[in-house]
Amino acid sequence: LLIYTGIPFAIVGGIFALFLRGMPFSISAGVGFIALFGVAVLNGVVMVSYINRLREEGRALEEAVREGAETRLRPVLMTALVASLGFIPMAVATSAGAEVQRPLATVVIGGLVTSTLLTLLILPTLYEWFEGKKP
Repeated sequence: LLIYTGIPFAIVGGIFALFLRGMPFSISAGVGFIALFGVAVLNGVVMVSYINRLREEGRALEEAVREGAETRLRPVLMTALVASLGFIPMAVATSAGAEVQRPLATVVIGGLVTSTLLTLLILPTLYEWFEGKKP
């Protein structure tokens, strides 16, 4: 369930990016949200699965969360950076058909910024909080 916490932050980032660029919500922006949700959830899966593996190896909760967040920092950042860089040409395009591509790319880039921050900073904290409450 914690894996899906990236989706609300992705939504906020995508809508904020559309607002900053003065773009309305459109079908292509909606498609961008679908793609964005996939990457946001994938980043959460990468983080949580690694922390779970460390816990299965017998690490203490706090140690597993800290090491998991530190170790998965690079893969999560690389995933978000590559996806964002791949959408930059679409976001700045001015050719024919660009009015359809720009909202999609804007949503993905804006949402990846916020969902990546969540995955790296808030998700490990939430994991430790929820797991620490279990008997």
